[in-house]
Amino acid sequence: MYRSSCFYSEEASNKIMEAQNQNLKTILPLSLGRFHISEDYGFLLPNPLKELPSHYKPWMEIANKLPYLLESHQLRVHVNKMPLLNCQFLKGYREQRLAHLVLSFITMGYVWQEGETQPARILPRNLALPFVEVSRNLGLPPILLHSDLVLTNWTKRNPEGYERKENLDIIIAFPGGESLRGFILVTLLVEKAAVPGIKALVQSVNAILQSSQDSLLQALQQLRLSIQDITKSLKQMHDYVDPDIFYAVIRIFLSGWKDNSAMPAGLIYEGVSKEPLKYSGGSAAQSTVLHAFDEFLGICHSKESGDFLHRMRDYMPPCHKAFIEEIHSAPSLREYTLSSRNCQLLTAYNQCIEALAELRSYHINMVTKYLITAAAKAKVRKLSHLPEPPQVLEERGTGGTAVLSFLKSVRDKTLESILHQTD
Repeated sequence: MYRSSCFYSEEASNKIMEAQNQNLKTILPLSLGRFHISEDYGFLLPNPLKELPSHYKPWMEIANKLPYLLESHQLRVHVNKMPLLNCQFLKGYREQRLAHLVLSFITMGYVWQEGETQPARILPRNLALPFVEVSRNLGLPPILLHSDLVLTNWTKRNPEGYERKENLDIIIAFPGGESLRGFILVTLLVEKAAVPGIKALVQSVNAILQSSQDSLLQALQQLRLSIQDITKSLKQMHDYVDPDIFYAVIRIFLSGWKDNSAMPAGLIYEGVSKEPLKYSGGSAAQSTVLHAFDEFLGICHSKESGDFLHRMRDYMPPCHKAFIEEIHSAPSLREYTLSSRNCQLLTAYNQCIEALAELRSYHINMVTKYLITAAAKAKVRKLSHLPEPPQVLEERGTGGTAVLSFLKSVRDKTLESILHQTD
């Protein structure tokens, strides 16, 4: 815990406030609309499409049968027979996002169909060329991303119903059944729980620009509640995702070909590059939510963790990455809080930090259950009904990090950000 206090150096406070005021004159009010972020859905793509134009029927037919084709080891055969299709008939942003989702799922399935011991080293041109084309159009890497797996991969069973798990479904699937569906949809609910926090962040930045301490206090309290709701949403993972199935079945399809000893050279995208290309796998670190909160709260991570997190921003939609950069360039909340000499603001800021640290501690517990403990169980007893789990990623996240040391580092640096009266 922390102690709040109103004793600050008046001279230091005046200097900070003076610098802040100079900055405020040149910055426009922050808004979500400028970055194509939804007031209702946050970073989720609102109302994603489920079907591509008929020209892309060969893609959709394979994508819709992906679990069966992978379990029967027939996907590569079907992909090799797939016609080479041009992306020129994709009209509009949502069609492009659906195409990226479809091609990324097919790509991950193609590479990992036979598991980590026999990954495909070459992605055939009839898949590689359109995947790279649509990726370039969107400003995204040609691999499965958090923005594919979660942000674009959802639909409502009843269009008029609420965004609750029982009314949600996924569009494209891997093997893993209900656990795969639960993993994606609980992560989606985490993104949805973050929406009030994202809006509070915008309100906070604009309150600082307007020197409105009451508005800032209200926004910080809302941000804390949103972070706590994110943690509550994440807890649903235990109800819907079997750790053994996640570890042995699902995880391989989220793995990339950078920092992965199963594919040390990377993947050749036929017709695109003669040299192998390396991309990180899907990772929660590709979600814009915590990047935005970290920048706003002024949390500084270690060099190693910070470098990885900054690299993950290249795996986000460009408008989301630009939003993070805009927050980074906004006036400092930490400095404003100190210079205000307002005990309530200091307390509200520290409560946000504590809530974020608690979320990160809970995430560590989740990863321990779904990765470390599941790995140990798989070693002790052979799970006859499950495939041999991947060994090379045993203690690494699908993004390629040494996952527990990374998560503990970001949690500890979060706690170090608590403000004290001597700061």
